[in-house]
Amino acid sequence: MFTKHFTSIPKLPSRQNPIDKFSMYMTVENHQGYLTIKWKTEPHLLSNIELYKSRHKKFASLVSQDENGRGLVQFWIDMAFNDKPPKEDWEPEKRVQKAWEHLSAYCEESCYRAAVQVWKDDTSKSWEEYIFLSRCLLYEATKFRQILAKYNSNDSSIDTYVTGVLIKNIKDEAAVAKFSKWRLLHKKSDKELKEALGRAGRYEPEISRFLLARKCFKQVYQMNKIQNPAKITGQKWQEPDNVDFAEAANYYNGQILLPCTSHEVAVGGNITGEQLQTSMEVCIVALQNYPKSITPHFSLEALVETGRQVASHESLEILEHNFLTSSEVEDSIGEKGSIVKRTEPALLLQLFSLKVEQKEILLLYYGLGLNQKQIADRFKVTQGAIAHRMKTIEIKLLKTLYGLSQPPEWVSQYVAVWLDRNYETPVYTDLIHVALVEAVKKLQPQEQEVLRLVYGQKLQEQEIAKQLGITLPGSIDVLRKTKAKLEAALINSIDTMINNFLQLWLTKVAKSVVKSCCEKLGILQYQLADLPTINTVLEESLKLWHSEK
Repeated sequence: MFTKHFTSIPKLPSRQNPIDKFSMYMTVENHQGYLTIKWKTEPHLLSNIELYKSRHKKFASLVSQDENGRGLVQFWIDMAFNDKPPKEDWEPEKRVQKAWEHLSAYCEESCYRAAVQVWKDDTSKSWEEYIFLSRCLLYEATKFRQILAKYNSNDSSIDTYVTGVLIKNIKDEAAVAKFSKWRLLHKKSDKELKEALGRAGRYEPEISRFLLARKCFKQVYQMNKIQNPAKITGQKWQEPDNVDFAEAANYYNGQILLPCTSHEVAVGGNITGEQLQTSMEVCIVALQNYPKSITPHFSLEALVETGRQVASHESLEILEHNFLTSSEVEDSIGEKGSIVKRTEPALLLQLFSLKVEQKEILLLYYGLGLNQKQIADRFKVTQGAIAHRMKTIEIKLLKTLYGLSQPPEWVSQYVAVWLDRNYETPVYTDLIHVALVEAVKKLQPQEQEVLRLVYGQKLQEQEIAKQLGITLPGSIDVLRKTKAKLEAALINSIDTMINNFLQLWLTKVAKSVVKSCCEKLGILQYQLADLPTINTVLEESLKLWHSEK
């Protein structure tokens, strides 16, 4: 949290060219007590612009001639609203979504101008909060669409129009919390509360529990106070009482038993009315102090609520990063080197040792996109025969992966480490953590309870046995069997991960060699539909694989 009050707004640097205007967003940096605003490139937006610049003649012309970016604005508006011009094969699947993101990036300067204007009239709030409020509107897809739907280029420039709309919105939003702290708590979104708690120094699993507690409180407060016919006229946002907090706590305790409840909440156990009241006070203080700054947490990624769908090559990167690795476990069992670093060369060695016919099948299926029936016709065999040959190849490669990872040898220790260090706060970017969270949800109620008591509340063995209503040896046995269940579930999940990894890896390798050969032969993607071209590329690909052996 900032302790210094900044009384002037830093100057907004200009974006140098049309490409920058549609691929950069603002960041604020604090250097020795002085704030500066800088532009930061969003890589996937920049790469999308470079793609259109290289493949779309009209777009390339606009980039080179349209210094103020107005023509490009209209280009993206036509695509965002009307999905025009007609989509070509080389364009990304989500080109409309990307068009909206380019438009949002362009309007970043309007956020700054609107915040400056409002702050000059009212300095009761920080200018950073005004920028934040305008950007929330800009990156909320539905509202931004409504704004641009009313834009008429004959009346004004898009910059002037959007700035005017944002000024009005900032003034409306800035007044939300001035009447009652209970209104503030009730009105703010989960996204805002989550970020406010994070800036207030709260972490998981606390944040997830605060969010559920606020949800339960809102339900009770809505019925007991806001919609209560006995409420005093003109006092909509009354002070909640002990009964309200007790009811909300009971509602919370019932929610944590549901399968849909997040892992972080479920492992925390029941709460009292007093504890829920304390949680609401924490949320209110966090919201009152939010946002004091749009940096370092505030970014384009934080604003885009829907997120990007992971492409196939990104999926492989995720699997490679998480695939059967844990620095804690590897260090503890004396592993030398990362499994991932040894995976690629080991798989390539097996791949290059395959028979020519087996390599041909892999290139046709994973690299050139033929299905099993088409490959069977080519070899003049049944589809079942091709399926059997592919399975034989995959089994050989899977044995290599299993030999490297050796799941049964380290899973037991991994589960023990995870329970001790990450049970309450799993890392959701780690596939193995996710698998263990899902496995915990499938345990029996008593098994889940023993994990909560041991690794959540850190109780002693005697107290655990007492709360479970069983003997000490009985509670120890339940814990042992529960760990065994988690280990078995993790091994099953690893089997699935290994299979998924292999499929993605084969696709990556085969497509890579086909692409290289096409570039060498001057063959375009759409030409791979005819048989002679397929044969030419296949022959060249086999030569390349043979030369790399």
